[in-house]
Order: sequence, then C-alpha cells, then structure tokens
Amino acid sequence: MARENLRYAAETINWLKEKDIRAFETLSRKVRLGPEEIEDWKNTAEKMYIPYEESLGIHPQDDSFLSKEPWDFENTPRDKYPLLLFFHPLTIYRHRVIKQADVVLAMFLLRKEFSFEQKKRNFQFYDPLTTGDSSLSSCIQSILALEIGEFEKAKRYARAAILMDLANVGGNVRDGCHIASMGGGWMILVYGIAGMQDCDGILHFKPRLIPDLEVSVKFPLKFRGNSFLVEIESQTTRYSLQEGDNLTLCHYDESFTLTKQNPVVTRPVR
Repeated sequence: MARENLRYAAETINWLKEKDIRAFETLSRKVRLGPEEIEDWKNTAEKMYIPYEESLGIHPQDDSFLSKEPWDFENTPRDKYPLLLFFHPLTIYRHRVIKQADVVLAMFLLRKEFSFEQKKRNFQFYDPLTTGDSSLSSCIQSILALEIGEFEKAKRYARAAILMDLANVGGNVRDGCHIASMGGGWMILVYGIAGMQDCDGILHFKPRLIPDLEVSVKFPLKFRGNSFLVEIESQTTRYSLQEGDNLTLCHYDESFTLTKQNPVVTRPVR
C-alpha cells in the first residue's frame, strides 16, 4: 500500500503539472514541494518489493514468517481463543499464526496487482493459519473466497461478519458494536457478490452468486456525481441510472454507458 500511495502521488502531481501549471505551482509553494521530493517518491516506490517464496508459490507475510515454528492448532482448545488473551505476545509472534487476513487483504485492496492463481494459492496457504480473532478479518476472507470460488468458506465468513453483533459472536457486544464488521457486511455484497472494483476510474463488476443459495442482491451507489442501482438475480444483472447524465461501467470485460434514456442494461451472470 505504501508503494501504491507513493506511485499514485507522483502520477497525480505530474498530471496536475501537465494539466494546470498554475495550480501545480500554487500547491508546490503551499506545501513546499520540490521536484527532488517527487523523484524520491518514485525511487522509493521502485525499491519496495513484495517477497515471493517460489517453492510454495506464495508471498510471505514478512521476511521471517516461513522460518517460524508452526502453531499447534490441533492442541489449542476453542476456549483459548482469542490467543492474545491466553498467550504472551512474544510466544505468539514466534509462531506461524496470524489473527487476521493481512496478505489476503492486500490482494483485495490491490486486486489488479495479483493474478487469480496468486490469490488462490495465498488464500489457501494463509486461511488455515488465520485465527479470526479480529472482527476485521471475516469480511475480507469472504470477499476473496468468493473471487476464487471457495463458496463454502465465503458463506461461513460472511455469516461471521454479518452476525458479529446480531449473534454476539465475539461475546463482547456489551462493550459496543463492531462498526468495521458492519461495514464489512456491505462490502461482501458490493465487492464480493457484485465483484465491484475501481479500475482507473471505471467501475467493473463481476457478479458471483453462491451456488445452491437462492439470493438476490440490490443496492444503490453514487459514483462521481452519478447515482445508479445494481440488481443481481440468478440469471441477470441490471444497472439503472437514477441521477446524472451518463456513466460508463464494465460488466466482466464488456463496457457500456448508462443514460436515463437507456435506464436498464441486462447481462447474464457468468
């Protein structure tokens, strides 16, 4: 994410310099931005790397993760979770165990940086090592599981995220609601089932309904001043513009423009 932010910042500044030199000069004076700093951003981004373990075909969470001793999940009873409440952090950090999706989260946030096979291998490697002690994790695991076709796990993680407060999954609702997990429930529908992602300013959708689960999804979105509705059913996906003049969207690899005169575009769910 740091690499992405540095690259994007440099690209944005160069775009502004090309499109509106006066605005660029005003901004540079205001924040004391020099050309050497922009070059530093780009150079720093280029020197960052994502580690890769060829024998496993996965991206290690950190440089020492694969050299750590595996956690003894088989002999850790369920009443000893969350681990941080029962084991010293220095004990946990010496083992190959994580409380929430980290590499998997990166593959969700930067989807275009990773292939389908990379996502699948990393999900399958990290999923058994993830305790789920954090309420932040289930929604992300559900979204990526949907993307790679792990539908049973997608359902299980979706239930955990949505029921976090409703069913008091963590046993701590008395201390307050899990707002991030609530937002994660919305993300499962929009980013998971609808498969939405922003690709260079154009919204792409790849609906993925879970087999043998009768469900339809309907939600509104506002994007760059346009309001539109997405409706996903077993055989069709409909996009209809509610406010705005026109909006370009992409369904799988097929792009189309929504207008009020052309309010509904129907495509089969693949």
